[in-house]
Amino acid sequence: MSNIKKQSFFDGAFGKYILPGIVLQSVLIGGGYATGREIVAFGAKFGALGWLGGIGIFIGFTIMSILTFEIARIYKVYDYKSVVKQFAGKFALLYDIIYILLSILIIAVMASATGEIVQQTLGLSYWIGVTGVVIIVGILNFYGSWLIERFETYGTIALYIGYIIFSILVISKTWGNAQQVFANGDTSYIKGSIGVGTVLWAGIIYVGYNLAVYPAALFTLKRQSTRKETIIAGILSGFFMTIPWFLTYFSIMGFYPSKVVLEASVPWLQMLNGLGGTWVIVLFGIVIGWTLIETSTGMIHAFVERVNTGLKEIGKNPLTDKQNALLTITVLIIAMGLSKIGIIDLIAKGYTMMAYGMIAVYAIPLVTIGLYKIVKSK
Repeated sequence: MSNIKKQSFFDGAFGKYILPGIVLQSVLIGGGYATGREIVAFGAKFGALGWLGGIGIFIGFTIMSILTFEIARIYKVYDYKSVVKQFAGKFALLYDIIYILLSILIIAVMASATGEIVQQTLGLSYWIGVTGVVIIVGILNFYGSWLIERFETYGTIALYIGYIIFSILVISKTWGNAQQVFANGDTSYIKGSIGVGTVLWAGIIYVGYNLAVYPAALFTLKRQSTRKETIIAGILSGFFMTIPWFLTYFSIMGFYPSKVVLEASVPWLQMLNGLGGTWVIVLFGIVIGWTLIETSTGMIHAFVERVNTGLKEIGKNPLTDKQNALLTITVLIIAMGLSKIGIIDLIAKGYTMMAYGMIAVYAIPLVTIGLYKIVKSK
């Protein structure tokens, strides 16, 4: 009996059903909704109709999660090159290119936000915050999957607590205005009439650029062995990935259609200003820094796994721990330089362009060829 290895908490039901969604959410939070700018661009700007985009986002993430998890389970592939190859074939190379560009873009958005927030909340130099993040992400990728799983699990719990606190503070103070927005059907920030299709399409674009988060969770799927497990895990992932979207959306509605909030680089910072005192702003600065670490760690870890798979295919040894850390730091430095463009332009233009690419090389092949293969598999 003493020779039987004790099963880790992460290897049981938690690892099968909940961990994939936690990792997806922890990577999504950085590029998806950490600053609030993303929610404005792809939902909140539509005012009272914006919630429709949130429903579409939940459905989109749930479908993408179930299909991705099931492809990985059926073919027992857990790096993004091997997964995408199952339904995109030769176009998997295009996914490689778009994924790398989008990863750098998302990290650049987070770097831009972090630099601005660190200066405003903690009074530290932009480069002090950036250097600290680079070092931590490098360490996490040095130690690999074991540490990343635990870091992102506990980190996600802390981030959820933080976002719930921020949302309660904002919504409790501004709910009266939010109720007026919904009662009046206010969409005044956008000039002209708004159709349901326009809002839903914005949700599709949001899901599209966030398809880049899926490779980061593939290493957690090795524990899944049945279709029931992938379906349940996919639905839970959809919830984990959408709840913070709605928390942010309802918070913004309390200020709608204020340009001070809706046109801010970091809307959350404007919404929290004057609410709860200095400690709230400092806590928000810490949370944003953590989101950059989680997002960067997850996306770069997926890229490292892809590089290692490619090296094995050509008969070479995978990267050493030191090389992993060096590659991580190189990607981060490139992203930090790109961050100087500014968060509003990066999100409005860069995200939209990359979203179309992701939809073309990942979403469409997955819901056609991928779904066909899943249905035909025994």
